[in-house]
Formats: sequence, structure tokens, C-alpha cells
Amino acid sequence: MENAALAPQDIEPADLAHLERAIALAQAARDRGDHPFGAVLVTAEGVVVEAMNTVNTGHNPIGHAETNLVYDSGQQLEVAQLAGSTLFTSTEPCAMCTGAIYWAGIPRVVFALSEADLGAMVTEQSGVPTLALPSREVLAHGGRVVEVVGPVALPAATEVHLEFWD
Repeated sequence: MENAALAPQDIEPADLAHLERAIALAQAARDRGDHPFGAVLVTAEGVVVEAMNTVNTGHNPIGHAETNLVYDSGQQLEVAQLAGSTLFTSTEPCAMCTGAIYWAGIPRVVFALSEADLGAMVTEQSGVPTLALPSREVLAHGGRVVEVVGPVALPAATEVHLEFWD
């Protein structure tokens, strides 16, 4: 099911709740003037770390929700905890974020909106064309397996982007 969207009932209820939280964080990021992306990391022990996009408010072009989350998680958690965690994100991680997830040793990613669907809404950002490179393709070139689950068809994941990129 790499290209087909999963229905919400096709994933675990706990996974769905974390994915919905990531979308709520994306809305909060948008509300404060950042790009609408949010991410949640959950360890096997149930430790939760959350992050939002800070590109605009942090004046940080690499302040994507996932890179912020990887950095914060690395500061708060042990390597073994990262190695047993799942990263939930409102939108499929870009190539940069996917690389950060890979290097952090996070073994599982669950996302709602696909990179392709986001790309249909955003042709360029600040005059720069988007980088169309799905996370699975980036991870296919790594030396370890990272499970990728998604896209998960959640209307709110699309709605948070509507009219933002116009």
C-alpha cells in the first residue's frame, strides 16, 4: 500500500491518536505564523516529545517539525529509546527530515498527507521549487530498514494547508 492512502480504521487506534495530535500541532504552527507541520515522537515506554515547524518564527529555514523533533528528542532521550520509537507527522517528511530521522535511528514513521498531495498544493516556496522526493525513496538508499506507514487519509491533514500556500 505504498501509494494508496490507508483509511484511519486501518491503523492502530493509538497510532491514529498520535497522528491526529501531529495535525493539531500543524494547526498550532499555522496559527502562530509558521508553516503548517507538526510531529510527535513516542517511545516504547510511552514518552512523548512534540514539535512544530519554526521556519518563520524561528527564522530557521531548516526548522521543519521533524528536524526540530529529532533535535529535541536527541537532547531528551537515550539512543536506545530513539531506536524503539515511532515518529508521527502531519505530512510526509521531506528529504531533509527523512535524513534526520534515519540518522537519529528512529525505526518507524507514520504520516497523514503525502508528499505528492502536498506538492499538488505547493508548487514553490519563497520562489524555490519544491523537492519532490518521497521518504520511502530516500530511505531505500539507507543501510537499515525504516518502516514507513502512510499516507493515512485524514481530511484535517489536507485542511490545515488549504489557502496557506496561496
